[in-house]
Amino acid sequence: MFYLYPSVTLQVLGDTIIDFMMAEYCEFEWSCRHIGMSDASPTKAESLNGIQDKSLTIQAVQNLIPTRPEIEFQKNDDNFILRFLNARKNNVRESFELMANYYSYRQRNRQLFENFVPQDIGIQQALHDGFPGVLPERDRKGRCVLVIFTANWDHCAYSLEVIYRALLLTLERLIEKPRNQVNGFVVVVDWSEFSFRQSSSLNPRVLKLMIEGLQDCFPARFKGIHFISQPWYVEAALTVIRPFLKEKTKDKIFLHGNNLSTLHDYIAKDILPAELGGEAPSYNPLLWANEMLELPSVDKMCGISFNDVCCPSPERKTEKLATGNNFRDKPVEEKNGYLQENGLGLS
Repeated sequence: MFYLYPSVTLQVLGDTIIDFMMAEYCEFEWSCRHIGMSDASPTKAESLNGIQDKSLTIQAVQNLIPTRPEIEFQKNDDNFILRFLNARKNNVRESFELMANYYSYRQRNRQLFENFVPQDIGIQQALHDGFPGVLPERDRKGRCVLVIFTANWDHCAYSLEVIYRALLLTLERLIEKPRNQVNGFVVVVDWSEFSFRQSSSLNPRVLKLMIEGLQDCFPARFKGIHFISQPWYVEAALTVIRPFLKEKTKDKIFLHGNNLSTLHDYIAKDILPAELGGEAPSYNPLLWANEMLELPSVDKMCGISFNDVCCPSPERKTEKLATGNNFRDKPVEEKNGYLQENGLGLS
């Protein structure tokens, strides 16, 4: 028989608590510097030190551009490259591959990006119907939350491709903000009252385009995709597209059915609209549509600002800084590798 002395018990308990705390610490993808630099390859070293040496990692990505002469790299400024570095945790090689995929995808699918502006008639229709919508509040982990209510799709007026264009344009707007680059996105898709007739307009070619474009060719970190109230024919469609999904993508898709409580295990009720069992008011898709169209009256009319989740246009940014008393109206700074807002860590 072995006896465990109190001091040993406390040590074991302390180690367990420390291990648990470290696991929680690492979950938020903060840098865990327990890897010796002598054991790291140059690429890993760049990834670990990318926060302190952003100028070096940006330059390293720029140096790789001539190696892919077949691709039209239209932008290569520091802020633009930083999107890809943040999406790939400052790994130079992976960030450059993502950037190359981003432009290669646009070269292969030029029709998607013709008249790629919110004022396009089709994109306006999609945005007005909430494809997609964006919540003004972040989740508990600082992630931007997109919502889609599929029953609102007027499939006779505009196609799935138009919805995809509106989604890409929204993501382009949101990804301008460094906090979204780092913290990523959560998507909630409500399939309530989505008809079988509407499902017949889920074009397989466009679905494949969407998977390719969002999974491998866009600098966004999708942390979770939540389906609620999905009918059997949506689950059947998901079964068809599953082979095109990477394993890590499959692990981020959650099917909740009619059980909203499991959705609330991932996203707090206080930021969700009433339609999703939340405590916020019913969702109004025009709020985000007006934000995309940069209508200055939306904040005054509704008392809701998206300044925390997206970058306002230059002319509106000046007005918000002059009049806003809320800390969300103030600019975000980046210090020592952590996003800070009025001295508050946001990473």
